[in-house]
Amino acid sequence: MSRLLLVVEKASDWSAYHPSANVITALDYLKQPHEGSERTQVINLCRSFKYLGLGHYVSLLAEARGHKVLPSVRAINDLRRRSLYGIDIEDLNAKLTRFFPEGARDATDFGLLVYFGRTSYAPLADLARQIFETFPCPILRIEFERQRVWQIASIKPAALHTLSDAQEDAFAEALDQFSKKLWRKPRAKRKYRYDLAMLHDPNEAMPPSDRAALKHFVKAGRELGIEVDPITRNDFASLAEYDGLFIRETTALDHHTYRFAHRAEREDMVVIDDPTSILRCTNKIYLHDLLKAKKLPTPRTEIVFKDDAKRLAALPELLGLPLVLKIPDGSFSRGISKVETAEELKDAAQKLFEHTALLLAQEYMYTEFDWRIGVLAGQPLYACQYFMSRGHWQIYNHAAKGKARVGGWKTLPVRDAPAEVVKLALRATAPIGDGLYGVDIKAAGDRIAVIEVNDNPSIESGVEDAYLGEDLYRRIMQEFLNRMERKRLGLRG
Repeated sequence: MSRLLLVVEKASDWSAYHPSANVITALDYLKQPHEGSERTQVINLCRSFKYLGLGHYVSLLAEARGHKVLPSVRAINDLRRRSLYGIDIEDLNAKLTRFFPEGARDATDFGLLVYFGRTSYAPLADLARQIFETFPCPILRIEFERQRVWQIASIKPAALHTLSDAQEDAFAEALDQFSKKLWRKPRAKRKYRYDLAMLHDPNEAMPPSDRAALKHFVKAGRELGIEVDPITRNDFASLAEYDGLFIRETTALDHHTYRFAHRAEREDMVVIDDPTSILRCTNKIYLHDLLKAKKLPTPRTEIVFKDDAKRLAALPELLGLPLVLKIPDGSFSRGISKVETAEELKDAAQKLFEHTALLLAQEYMYTEFDWRIGVLAGQPLYACQYFMSRGHWQIYNHAAKGKARVGGWKTLPVRDAPAEVVKLALRATAPIGDGLYGVDIKAAGDRIAVIEVNDNPSIESGVEDAYLGEDLYRRIMQEFLNRMERKRLGLRG
């Protein structure tokens, strides 16, 4: 996939390990001429990353040469500023209490070494991974201190030459796990111009793309010179090796999909879904306000707060019955209840408020089917009619015994969809971004309304591709290719 270079400050820093052609000193790396287009992953193991020191220059020149480097200059700067943003330390005290053996419960400080986000101490494994994701650096030393409760006192890079024998073994094992995709496979002649990571979850019950569709994406990419590599959440550390990220897993803000998107954007990769689109689409309250601000038609909607019983009781008068209650971050028709009476409204709200402080209440618009218009880079891509599940008011019937039941569908050329529906879909995606979206629209008589905009729309074999076939996948891969070409040429837009 890419060439691996391990940069050490002095050759003796690698003396504990087997000699390797992958190892190079910092001076040799800085002096070597830039070799052009071969993709290179640099792991900077210099003794110090102080400003304008050797370690700093290695990362600086690596980025200038277009190499993917760990740590990046940004990570070095963040560590210098001790920026602890994005690290969940709310339950740190409980984790460290479990970590300490009986005889050391009265300790007031201690340090922990983390190698590529790995630690052998299970209670702190999640914390170590999260810190590495925030500050990607080969070796980090985390200092903890306890006053009333445990806190992180500092996070600093640690040097390879300072490790003990046991620590050297732990580092070697972590390095092997981190880099095995790069150096355990024999180097093959590069066949493709670009590498695209396609994030998916093999165990997701209702993924946005089934296995057949994922294979179609891989095939379409290769035909255009893109190696499409399916990855999972366990591949976060190697994300920067790729030129782009395509998320084919249900997204959420408090989820690894958002972390992947955010990391990819920071690495200046082409990414769909981008983090801004995830933010704007996955929370229905945010999306409703955005559509309302743009004066786009939606069902009549009210926002209800958890402790506002008076507002809840007024909903039948405001919206009529039946009406629909929604949690802000539901997907695939989950977290949605249709209520027929005031008593049902009270009971349903009580259950949904167990998961959220706010609810959306919307008028119920009956239609035989919902329109789904796929939009890519501001242009319509496909048009589908999603019919309600048999005997149910939604497309997905999660109350069905066993596996959730799904209604039928009909896919047709975009030109055969009502022009006003397609136009509304494009207007709905314009304030969100230029990614890949699925816009759900209800059309009842002379009235049309946007139900929601999906940042991670379903593209399944035999459904959304029923009209375009393989061309649907090629069009999406072509968009990735166009964007990656613009990145390589330093162009924007």
